Amino acid sequence: MPTKDLAEHFEALNRFLGDHQALWRPRPFSDRPMAWEHTYPQLANWLKSRSLAQAEQAQAEPHTLEAPEPFASLAKQARALCHIAPLPQVDSPRWPNRLSTDIPGRKWLQIQAFASSLNFDQPTRHWLDWCSGKGHLGRLLARQGQALSCLEHDPELVDKGARLSLKQGINAEHIEQDVLAPNAIERLKSEHTAVALHACGDLHVRLMKLASEVGCQQLAIAPCCYNRIGSRHYQPLSQPAKAAGLELSIQDLGLPLSETVTAGARVQKQRDISMARRLAFDCLQREIRGLDEYLPTPPLASAWLNKPFAEFCIDLAKLKDIASPPATTDWIKLEAKGWELLAQVRNLELLRSLFRRPLEVWLLLDRALYLREQGYAVQLGTFCSRELTPRNLMLVAERIAFAR
Repeated sequence: MPTKDLAEHFEALNRFLGDHQALWRPRPFSDRPMAWEHTYPQLANWLKSRSLAQAEQAQAEPHTLEAPEPFASLAKQARALCHIAPLPQVDSPRWPNRLSTDIPGRKWLQIQAFASSLNFDQPTRHWLDWCSGKGHLGRLLARQGQALSCLEHDPELVDKGARLSLKQGINAEHIEQDVLAPNAIERLKSEHTAVALHACGDLHVRLMKLASEVGCQQLAIAPCCYNRIGSRHYQPLSQPAKAAGLELSIQDLGLPLSETVTAGARVQKQRDISMARRLAFDCLQREIRGLDEYLPTPPLASAWLNKPFAEFCIDLAKLKDIASPPATTDWIKLEAKGWELLAQVRNLELLRSLFRRPLEVWLLLDRALYLREQGYAVQLGTFCSRELTPRNLMLVAERIAFAR
């Protein structure tokens, strides 16, 4: 995508997100009721009348829902603004079976798709696998004999990766390195082609900054978990994003990650039980405290879900240091209320879901424009289907001196 198109796309997305902040910033789980429910009562009532099963069916593709306006108009705009073409694919040889050793099936498919999307003008000389884990991606890329360096913080993964590389005959150096540490820049060289598959938040941003500083000739990044940052708010990278005035909290940055198309049935069931119980407890704590406001609760171990519902609420009240629930509490009715609210919340979230991809593309375009400012020719595209992973957007960058 040419630089002008990148900038124009960013500006269009920035206007869309800025104009509709009142629709995507509030969270139905905690911000009840939301202001937009009064602005669009027909839409709000229609969504709240639907079942939990109907909400689940629409989660993956909310833009297809035939809901009252302004839902359809917003869905159309969002879909148009989020159209990102697949990256050009290179001819993929038959990957050696030995390289898939110790890799879960879905991850192996993601690695292959990532590797097939690396269409650089110049040949690579030295791969650098950033936040490499055991180095599975790097080994696949270095299968033709290029040098490989794998940077990983966990010493156990470093050791296991080194053993796998030795066993598979891959010329690899596995290095224990905290990539956020000041000395991380010493690990990067201009001849490196740096790659990162689903490095979270600050981790992939750190790679972009250091690679730009040392002049790495090529890099490819599929970002993940934009909300895993050390600051309270998002720090824009490019000049257009800095001038945009769209301030994003960590909570806002979690919106693109709310899609769960790859979650298993057991995980989804646990999530639903947890949310329904928390919503029921929220009703209870408002009554106990005499305050009609949301009370945040901490993450709980999965063992909490094995407790009887009444015990769950009593223990959570103790944890939050509020009065014990009244002895007259109708636990059956309260639990049912939690599930009723969950259905409403999940359906109300469908409007917010229309902005998941626009915000993610906004974040990717900020990164693409930043790399362009650092002297890279940049491609932004998808490297696999969203069914394989919702985080299927990828940046491929090459120093302009090396590019066509």
